[in-house]
Amino acid sequence: MRRAKESTGRQHPLANDTTDVFQDSDDDGDDDEEYEWGMVDRMRLWRHDALMQHLYETAAFWGDKIVSWTNDPNDAFWLAQTYFMTHQYSRAERLLTRPFSTTPPKRPSSPPPANGHLFQSAKGKGREQDAPPPLTSLPRLPMGPGAMVEIPEEIQDRVSRLVDMSVACRYLAAQCQVRQGNWAEATEMLGEANPFRDSGRSGPAIPNVDGGIKVEASMCHLRGILMLKLNRGDQAKQCFMEALALDVKCYDAFDQLVTGEMMTPDEEWEFVQGLAYTQQTPHDAEFVQLIYTCRLRKYKHASEHALTRQRLVDDYGLGDNPDVLYSFADALYANFRWADCFVITTRILGLVSIHNSTMPLHIACMYHLSHLHSKLFILAHEMVDREPENPISCKTSLMDPRFGPAWIAFAHTFALEGEHDHAVTAYSTCARMFTGSHLPLMFVGMENIMLSNYALADEALNAANSMCDGDPLLVNEMGVMAFNHGEFQQATELFRKALELAQVTQSSQKAWTTTYLNLGTCYRKLRRLQEAKETYQRVLELDSRHSMALGFLGLVYHLLGQLDNAIIKYHEALSVDPINPHVLELLNMALEANIIRPPSTMETLEVHKTMAVLREKYNRVRESEQKGKDQAPRDVPWDVEVEGDEMNLG
Repeated sequence: MRRAKESTGRQHPLANDTTDVFQDSDDDGDDDEEYEWGMVDRMRLWRHDALMQHLYETAAFWGDKIVSWTNDPNDAFWLAQTYFMTHQYSRAERLLTRPFSTTPPKRPSSPPPANGHLFQSAKGKGREQDAPPPLTSLPRLPMGPGAMVEIPEEIQDRVSRLVDMSVACRYLAAQCQVRQGNWAEATEMLGEANPFRDSGRSGPAIPNVDGGIKVEASMCHLRGILMLKLNRGDQAKQCFMEALALDVKCYDAFDQLVTGEMMTPDEEWEFVQGLAYTQQTPHDAEFVQLIYTCRLRKYKHASEHALTRQRLVDDYGLGDNPDVLYSFADALYANFRWADCFVITTRILGLVSIHNSTMPLHIACMYHLSHLHSKLFILAHEMVDREPENPISCKTSLMDPRFGPAWIAFAHTFALEGEHDHAVTAYSTCARMFTGSHLPLMFVGMENIMLSNYALADEALNAANSMCDGDPLLVNEMGVMAFNHGEFQQATELFRKALELAQVTQSSQKAWTTTYLNLGTCYRKLRRLQEAKETYQRVLELDSRHSMALGFLGLVYHLLGQLDNAIIKYHEALSVDPINPHVLELLNMALEANIIRPPSTMETLEVHKTMAVLREKYNRVRESEQKGKDQAPRDVPWDVEVEGDEMNLG
């Protein structure tokens, strides 16, 4: 028996043995005094400590000898676990699925607890007994969710594989098959559906007997992963929902549903708020519900989200926790407050070098804030150096097929190259994989507008609007479709709504010049020329060299009969875009109209000033002629009389 040795000298930090997961109780002290540890017990101790200290080869080496001596299913399970931790998946699967002798172990260990987990004694290391018990009293590994399956004794001797003897072994074997890419074999190992669903001992209202996480829920989660691998997204969603409903502590299932955006915001809210927190975690129900609620999307239920974050900070002291801080950042990002969001994401990355949920927000904020573009370039290189295997570093869908930003970026490349058909295909694939996100559908609608497929564009944009009605870009695109349908009044209202939503964005208003331009065009179509002129002027305040705004403003002047102003704006537009055929045609029309028009109608202040300058010039010329030929050069030939008073310069 190992005991800590007292030393008067300076001890190494590992000298104090604190690696035991299950500590000895005070009541066992007398038994320890009388018990003598054997070779198998000592080697189990070595195996345990090696696992705790990440010496997996050491644990596998001694664990293999233990199994050879004891032939104990518990020892075989821990050896398989060791193989799994060292990525020897085939070796672990073979151990779990090969015929396993059920002869009495030479040194039997204590019976394992419920819930399908295979631990040793309460101390986690096991001990030898003086004499082996009879065969009929040998402990059997559990086969059901939380207890043993009651089968006749005469049949038990024919159960020879660990996967047939224990749910935990079956789950571990399926994990090995998943890691090896054997989807069909793993599905067969787990079953297409939850086999315990109607057993009477399964359900959300039934808590786990030991307070841990139900193996049944873990198996449902793994089944969902398999469904994703097999491109069966709807079934995967149901598996993850079942896993989380069975055990609210199964965060992996929650993460797949929320991070993978497999549900709409309304579905997320209703499902998460309706979980059986009180029945499963009576003492921690409120906290679990709050911490899950803060991870939901922030498009709706703004007041509830704010209260949730406040309670997590005030009642539970999590004001500096990365996940809670991420909830604050996500809420700010949803409200287009890029600068404030960037402050919080910077704080998170100061606490932890990489936070997978935060990094996309952090990068997006740096993109929206133009003064951070140089730092974004540096960050990209740093991430490739520090996290080369992280899909965020390269935004690759090959490393992680469920990484949504990579799919969106992939589709954007086609859209920017003008390959709209390929872009629609990529966006549609993304929409099928992330059914709860409105972004892929919105981009599908935008590409269909470019292809003039208005019916498909309307369908995609309306579907996106049903998920999120507060995105100004989406509202702008819906306004474009209203304009294409000739519904100019509705388009005007939508463009104005988009600009109102965009007022809260902490980025340059220059990004919304197109929406202002669209609004001005709607005003022009409605013959509200004064409002159209003011809107185009607003565009030029944001971008003084916007050729389309200059051209449209010239057109408004043209329609108002202010031909000289129109000609000036047409020339300014052509100085930016010299080969624009539409502006060239409008300029020619304005020039022709200006020639035909009587001079008396030219009443603008600028024209009057020009005429005054010309009158003064010719007066000076006439005075110089009277003084002689040796004066300053003349602007007109000698034989031509210039009668300034008779010129109609007004």
